[in-house]
Amino acid sequence: MTQAKYKKIETTLRQRIIDHTYPLNSLLPKEIELAKEFKTSRPTINHAIHNLVQQGLLEQRKRLGTVVKRNKIQQEFTHIIQGYDQEMENKGLATRTDVLYFQKIMPTLKIQAKLKLAPSEMVFKLVRLRYADNIPVVKVITYIPASVSPDLEKVNFSTASLYTELEKRNLSVTHVVRKLEVKRASSKIAKALCIKTNDPVFYFHTHGYTNKDQIIEYSIATYRGDLNSFIIDLNR
Repeated sequence: MTQAKYKKIETTLRQRIIDHTYPLNSLLPKEIELAKEFKTSRPTINHAIHNLVQQGLLEQRKRLGTVVKRNKIQQEFTHIIQGYDQEMENKGLATRTDVLYFQKIMPTLKIQAKLKLAPSEMVFKLVRLRYADNIPVVKVITYIPASVSPDLEKVNFSTASLYTELEKRNLSVTHVVRKLEVKRASSKIAKALCIKTNDPVFYFHTHGYTNKDQIIEYSIATYRGDLNSFIIDLNR
């Protein structure tokens, strides 16, 4: 099915907000100007703008116009164990995953220690770039002991969820330990996430365990600082 024109315009306007073509607190061009640019009608432009207002990216103010607001994505994985696709879909965001690398390798001494492996044990190294509404949000590097499930190499992780695949093999992740750092983006990370070198990023280290306290995963996730916030929910 061909995508409706207003959806294409909505996607373009959203990207301009994210990449600062339309800076925070600036006025969006008038509907008549956008209609001329996109060669469409004002109702079509209005439809696209209305959706972005509903998403919290724009705010319409009387006697002023439409102002760029740009809310952050509230990430809840700091206190809920669930896959990225599930979390984003719960927020009404369309997801996409690009697999940048997936091979069985001999790990470094650091990764051996993280996964408590013997010197001869190999791992699967999975590198994914994950999107929300076609905007790169997080780059994730994951290491899984190859011995626990050799057939993982047959899985297409551009469409499959790692946690779902582990669950199918009776290796569900039931407990995680995460460490958060705030860093400056390297040139490589900046290029992948479409941000500037030295922009702030959230850097999470995750150890995932099964209900038998078996370590099954070590991941490093780098989230854009301009698009993400994190919910910490504590009880006493």
